Amino acid sequence: MPKSIRVQIHSDKDIVSARQEGRALALTLGFSHTDSTLIATAISELARNIVTYARRGEIRIRGIANSSRSGIQVIASDSGPGIANVRLALQDGYSTSGSLGLGLPGVKRLVDEFELDSTVGEGTTVKIKKWKS
Repeated sequence: MPKSIRVQIHSDKDIVSARQEGRALALTLGFSHTDSTLIATAISELARNIVTYARRGEIRIRGIANSSRSGIQVIASDSGPGIANVRLALQDGYSTSGSLGLGLPGVKRLVDEFELDSTVGEGTTVKIKKWKS
């Protein structure tokens, strides 16, 4: 498996870097161009949330495998304000920033596994996995 990639997220430039790194790793792992683009899009959304809500954080990307399949895992983490109502944040159209509210629900639809852990005042961690078909 390729090594883990870490991208510190502080600005729009870092969002682009994380997206590019994720897409490149997905292609290296044998994902199709379509799936690699979906992975890059999910990473972009997660990184955008870090910049918008927490100002700074980190995206970690790595190849994963189990006995029957291989894939990619992305962990987005920050020490920002946290999400007060996770259930609401996962609903289409909900936004506290005036956006369209498609970020987290959209990410969830793009991947095979989605885990969100958030504590108000401590930060948020989102773990996603996409398996090769």
